[in-house]
Amino acid sequence: MKRRIVVSVVFLLAILLCAGLVGFNLFRDKMIKDFFANMKQPPQAVSAAKVEAKTWNPGIRALGTARAANGVELAVETAGIVKQINFKSNQRVDQDTLLVQIDDSIDRADLQDVSAAVRLGEASFERAKTLTSRGYGTEASYDEVVARLATARSRQSRIQAVINQKALKAPFAGVIGIPRIDVGQYVQPGTVVATFQDLQSMKVDFTVPEQLASQIKLGQEVRLGVTESALSFSGHVIGKDPRVDPKTRLVSVQAIVEENKDGAILPGQFVHVEAILPAEPNVVTVPQTAVITSLYGDYVFAIEQEERAGKQVSVVKQVFVKTGRRREGVVEILSGITPGQQVVASGQNKLQAGSTVQINNTIDVTKFDATKLANGQ
Repeated sequence: MKRRIVVSVVFLLAILLCAGLVGFNLFRDKMIKDFFANMKQPPQAVSAAKVEAKTWNPGIRALGTARAANGVELAVETAGIVKQINFKSNQRVDQDTLLVQIDDSIDRADLQDVSAAVRLGEASFERAKTLTSRGYGTEASYDEVVARLATARSRQSRIQAVINQKALKAPFAGVIGIPRIDVGQYVQPGTVVATFQDLQSMKVDFTVPEQLASQIKLGQEVRLGVTESALSFSGHVIGKDPRVDPKTRLVSVQAIVEENKDGAILPGQFVHVEAILPAEPNVVTVPQTAVITSLYGDYVFAIEQEERAGKQVSVVKQVFVKTGRRREGVVEILSGITPGQQVVASGQNKLQAGSTVQINNTIDVTKFDATKLANGQ
């Protein structure tokens, strides 16, 4: 009997202990859930930027190839042995400077012979002219003397032209490249001597889509540079093809840079081009870092002031916007927000609608060079 009572008491105590443990666990979970549900999230540190209505400077960007306004591949006009090379690589030379001399000793000997014939013909012509005027000479003899003189002068001009062809001179002032011939080498007509470029002014050939071709005008200002973020050279449009390439649907355009400072742009170099369009006032813009792209569209986190627990706090609101053009780290906003509002410029990855924020503009990310950021600099 006593044993049964003891067993019953132990069993009852075990049931009470289990029930207590279950109740404690349920109570603990509820308290933890309530604690986290009622816990206030600390304000998130973000940087902010103001929505502004500013003057928009639009442009048509393209990629082009530079070439010298005056640039040629110097070549000889006649065959012969190279006698002199009067230039060095990358030397700047003036117009009409003698660059290459091909051996012309035989031609000069022929020129002396013909020059003597010309002098003899001129003397004979003067005598025949005098005799004819006095009535002592015949018209036939006079015509024969005139013909011999004309033939001698023609031969003299021809030999002089050959001598001039064998003296290759600079067609304009510029910089000459690496010599491609050697002294003593026999050259044929058309043999390239060196490249010759005037680096003071450069032409740039580029293309624009057919939809934008009507916005390109002769004389229109363009900016150029070897990198997209540094368009430090100014020029203007000097030509535009009157047709669209049916294969690429592009229109060819040519611009010129009058002052190529320090020869920074080289012929054949790949350059970035922007054709400047008329400025547009009162365009609503935000930093490009403020716009977030999602499956549902582009949106920004607008910062508003609310009163919570008797205090004014900064709260973010998710606002969907319609974006337009992008330029130099700035985005055009067509609708959704108005000038004067503040939006989060960085730190959005830790936000959700209704989050409180603390603005910290110690580092202005909107002024970072996008190209450097992309390159990890």
